[in-house]
Order: sequence, then C-alpha cells, then structure tokens
Amino acid sequence: MGYDEKIRIELEFWKRNILKKPSVFDRLTSGLQKKINRHIPPKVHTTITSAIKTMVQTVLYGSIYTTSANPPAEMSLIHREALIKQKINNYGKTGAAEGGITGAGGFLMSIADFPILIGIKLKLLFEIASLYGFDVRDFRERVYILHVFQLAFSSQEGGAKIFKHLENWDQQLLLLPEKPDNFDWLTFQQEYRDYIDLAKLAQLLPVVGAAVGAIANYQLIKKLGYTAMQAYRMRLLKEK
Repeated sequence: MGYDEKIRIELEFWKRNILKKPSVFDRLTSGLQKKINRHIPPKVHTTITSAIKTMVQTVLYGSIYTTSANPPAEMSLIHREALIKQKINNYGKTGAAEGGITGAGGFLMSIADFPILIGIKLKLLFEIASLYGFDVRDFRERVYILHVFQLAFSSQEGGAKIFKHLENWDQQLLLLPEKPDNFDWLTFQQEYRDYIDLAKLAQLLPVVGAAVGAIANYQLIKKLGYTAMQAYRMRLLKEK
C-alpha cells in the first residue's frame, strides 16, 4: 500500500468520526460544561476570552508566527510528515512542562497558563502549515489555521460545521473578506473555552494541579497536531 493510500484511509475514518451524530455522552458533556461555566469565577472567563481575542487578532494582523521557512518543494510527503510528527511531539513536551509548572503554582498561575498554552498551539500550527508547503504570510492561510484550531476544540455539532468549511475550502476562499475585520472571534472563543473547561478545570485544584496541567496540555497539543495533519492532508490530496 502506498503512503497516499494509507493517509486516504486515515482521512476517511477521521471524517466519519467528525460527522457522526452527537452521542448521549456528547450531550451530557455539553450540559456539564455549561454547568461548570456558571461556577467558574468571572476573572477566569475574562482572562480566557481576552487571550483568545488577542490570539485571533495576532494571527490575522500580526507577523509573529510567520518566520518559519517553507521546506524544499521536492520534499516527499512522508518526509514532511515525519518532521511534523516530531514537531508535535516536541511541542507536546513543551506544553506539558509549562502546564506542570503553572499547575504547581496554584490558582493564579493556572489562569496564566491559558494564554501561554494558546501561544504554543499557534506556533505549532504555523510550523505544520509551513512544513506542508503553505505560505503562512497569506491572510487566507491564517484564516485556515484558525479554522483548524477551532475544529480541534469544538463540540461534535460545531466541529461538523467547521469541517464542511475546510472540506470545501476552494469555495470558502471566494467568500473570504478582503480584510479580516469581520472574523467571528466571539463564536470562536466560546467553542474553545467550553471545550477546555473539562480538561483544564482540575489544574486549578491544589496538590493534583501540576500533574493534571502537564497531562492536559500534552493531550490538547497532540489532538491539535493530529487535527491539523488531517486537515492539510485533505487539501493536498484534493490538489493531487
């Protein structure tokens, strides 16, 4: 079996998993997240919302993440993905170390973990896009990156909608505004915040916070990396 055929099969399983109907567990989790939201201090919500808004603005307008050079055009896909998997593993370890330190530092440091973790995730996404050969200086590629980020941390229902946008990206490009002013960052931050609440809430607890922070960060980064690989594979195979 060739490498392209192998990843086509993986893509098909990934697609089916995203498009499946929400299970009873998914619905219960969503309800639990809403209850948790009501009990989390407003300061935490404000910090997360502000961090995500800043992240979106940085991605759309800034240049901080555009320094990676694209790999040679003749590099094979299997070679590119070997480098990408190594990047994901390295960033996962970095996120785990950061989560362990902030988790051990108590409530205030755990709050500070959210914007730091977002920065680590974004840097990883830009690295992945660049290694796949996409020019992250292009505003449209930055919007794609935000969609990938949102897909990785959305509910089952929300993820299916975002997947449709990515699956038909050629058509979506025609609908993109010339300027990024109209990006719906409010929906973006709500989906992300709801997703991470369950995974990260225990990091605020004493004693266990360090271990939880390390494990949660590692798993969140691995999930983001996996989602990004599938999303860019989908584009590359469609181009072929």
